[in-house]
Amino acid sequence: MEIWIGRDGERHGPYQEDDVRQWLLSGQVSPQDLAWYEGLADWQPLSVLFPNEAHSTPAASAASPMPPLLSTNVATLEDCAGFWKRFAAWVIDYLILLVPIFVIALSMGATAAFEHFMAQIQGGTVPTLAMEEYARAVRPATMWALLVGYLYYAFFECSSWQATPGKLALGLRVTDLEGRRISLGRSLARNAVRLTNALTALIPFVCYLAVAWTTRKQGFHDLLAKTLVLNGRASEFKPTQASSGNRNSFSA
Repeated sequence: MEIWIGRDGERHGPYQEDDVRQWLLSGQVSPQDLAWYEGLADWQPLSVLFPNEAHSTPAASAASPMPPLLSTNVATLEDCAGFWKRFAAWVIDYLILLVPIFVIALSMGATAAFEHFMAQIQGGTVPTLAMEEYARAVRPATMWALLVGYLYYAFFECSSWQATPGKLALGLRVTDLEGRRISLGRSLARNAVRLTNALTALIPFVCYLAVAWTTRKQGFHDLLAKTLVLNGRASEFKPTQASSGNRNSFSA
């Protein structure tokens, strides 16, 4: 199990559980230091999570090497973007995507298909039959448009911006549950859920409405991909390098 330790408003880790227990025994971390691990509802003192080690007499012992520290404030992980702010970002991205979608539609005969559809309606063809024929005619353009939108979200959200232009404009970023930049694989998986819902005409009902009632304001795609959408641009949260001093101890 990986443990995060909070001290002086900053989050450090993750560390292995055995290392944290050892640091408690040796007195390198305080029982009053806050800690969190995935699945825990809120940060808790180490004395609550590891009562046996916290109440033991500190003993001198060698601690395991400590990983680099990340200067992300604990509070920032709880500063999740709300429904309307995320919706506004989606609107901006939608308007941007209209440009390539329009180009794709024109280049793949969507205009001619629509004109044929209207001619059928005016000629007395049953509307449902005319609509089915129109849908078949524009299906290739629709699939290409969906692919462009999918790649747009996937690549922007795993980029150094950690955000699409819409999210960036509103000061948002996409992270994993520890506030880190997500990988391309995780971004593709996150947006595969979005793509699936688009194909089944459930967006935004499934993906977005969950933001309104989940604890950390996660949509359905966030829950499955284990991601967060947080306030603040990625450029405002930079990792720091570990201290050049003794790496065989915990420091914060």
